[in-house]
Amino acid sequence: MNLKARNIHRDLGYFYIGLIISFAISGILMNHREQFHAEKYNVETKNIEVNMPKKEAISEDFAKNIIKQFNLEDTYRKHKVKGETLRISYKNTDIEVDINTGKGELTTYNKTPLISQMMKLHKSTSNWWIYYGDIFGLSLITIAITGAIMIPAGKFSFKNRGWKLALAGIVFPLVVLFFIG
Repeated sequence: MNLKARNIHRDLGYFYIGLIISFAISGILMNHREQFHAEKYNVETKNIEVNMPKKEAISEDFAKNIIKQFNLEDTYRKHKVKGETLRISYKNTDIEVDINTGKGELTTYNKTPLISQMMKLHKSTSNWWIYYGDIFGLSLITIAITGAIMIPAGKFSFKNRGWKLALAGIVFPLVVLFFIG
């Protein structure tokens, strides 16, 4: 049994090493997406002035077309009015404008090589990738279980030491969730 667990653990670990590292890196970067945009880097930032309609008249059509004022073509993603600020996101451009003054900033981005692709994998919702992700998740569970049982006895076994670390690994996030939630 121990040899079988060790072989399964090893082979799944080898097979998924690239995806494990990719998800770990992109997961860390996604944790900090409010501080910086890891998947894109700033090419140019310039001050702009926009003829703004009244706050109530800011529509999706307005947000989609505002970029044309600056002779740029880009794919609209979303817009949001927060307080007195309008934020518009396009594929490669962000615009932030003060609704009252029309003054703001236009920032153009390029994708960060490799990191943007890793983050795209992490956020993908295509049907086939979801199923592959499910298989990956089940494989991670298998890696965890086989890792716990492959050392059968001794002071470093799951029975003598591992269960304490596993319990701590389960309790810590629950405590954090309790205080955050």
